[in-house]
Amino acid sequence: MTRLGTGIGWRPEIADAVERMPGIDWVEVVAENVCPGHLPDSLLRLRERGVTVVPHGVSLGLGGAERPDEGRLAALAERAEALGSPLVTEHIAFVRAGGPLTASPHLEAGHLLPVPRTRDALDVLCENVRIAQDALPVPLAVENIAALIAWPGEELTEGQFLYELADRTGVRLLIDVANLHTNHVNRGEDPAKALAELPLEAIAYVHVAGGFERDGVWHDSHAHPVPRPVLDVLTDLTSRVSPPGVLLERDENFPEPGELERELASIREAVEEGARTRTAPADATAPARTPDAGRAAVPDATRQRLGLAQAALLSALIAGTPTPEGFDRVRLGVQARALAAKRADVVAKVAPELPLILGGAYRTAFLAYAQGHPMRGGYRQDALDFAEQVLLGGSLEEGRARRELRRWWLDRSGPAPRRRSRLGRVGRSLIRR
Repeated sequence: MTRLGTGIGWRPEIADAVERMPGIDWVEVVAENVCPGHLPDSLLRLRERGVTVVPHGVSLGLGGAERPDEGRLAALAERAEALGSPLVTEHIAFVRAGGPLTASPHLEAGHLLPVPRTRDALDVLCENVRIAQDALPVPLAVENIAALIAWPGEELTEGQFLYELADRTGVRLLIDVANLHTNHVNRGEDPAKALAELPLEAIAYVHVAGGFERDGVWHDSHAHPVPRPVLDVLTDLTSRVSPPGVLLERDENFPEPGELERELASIREAVEEGARTRTAPADATAPARTPDAGRAAVPDATRQRLGLAQAALLSALIAGTPTPEGFDRVRLGVQARALAAKRADVVAKVAPELPLILGGAYRTAFLAYAQGHPMRGGYRQDALDFAEQVLLGGSLEEGRARRELRRWWLDRSGPAPRRRSRLGRVGRSLIRR
């Protein structure tokens, strides 16, 4: 495995600062946010300097009941090749549910949700990982995620689940120590126990990020400084193994470059502290385990069971259906509100005109919309659907804001459909208003 060193998550908002930052050996970029034929100049300059760039996917949904989408896999492979990356990474999570497998409406979470640590879910995940490995031109590493909720009836600890996944597939692990801390606060799971159960030689690299605690719940925000407990988990990990790379993630609320450099210095200090107490020269660059390539395919019935469970949970989170049996209703409510808030934030980023047009009413209006309208086609479609609902709902009085929103929606809805459709009827309705 490639030795990466110390890195930072590349984001357009801090691109200039990252280029000037000393001691940056590599960067990670959200795969879905770059176009292979039009890479940002900043990334091109970093590559020319010999800085490694790793694409980090967020939409594949390897923990979902369906097999990985061929188009998404091809897109991830294309980005790895365009960036000259030594590996690609994704998450142990599901991001959508429903559809033909469960004969239920297709639902999009717009967020990474935890898979149940059961034998069924592990079998499905292992097969999905193998499919992805076969489709990608470079090795794959998968990341443990943060969770506000726990599935009832889990059969494995997080460490055991990750160990078996790596053992059965040979996949590398991207260990997020901030997520281990999150699960400690939210689910009472011991980070030290999880680290003790991991196959350390399978670690590809490590994520470090900040968050905040509110009412006993830890929110993995990626918008706050890295707290001491997360650095302590990093020190514990590096006392056991020398990871090939460690990376600071920051997605929002970007501080001055000097503060980011101080956070990177704290991360280096935590790594060095762990190395000083390491009792054996453990090295995460050793070969990963040999996968069990001869295993039989996962039965469709197993995928369907998992799919039904995931659809019921996602529907409760984003469509207001009853809480599935065994889940904490209060904690599920916290997660549902967090998902709606994230939708509002991301839609404001992909369609920044909407908060400008609606002003202070944007967030309240969007959260009200989200309660009865699950996302159906990604964030850009979500922005269009939201604007449509505001225009048709009658809550926005005639005036400048309504005229600008109507014009915005019409400009982005495309030409009139070739056949009569709801979109066509809505468009004509809005034009007449």
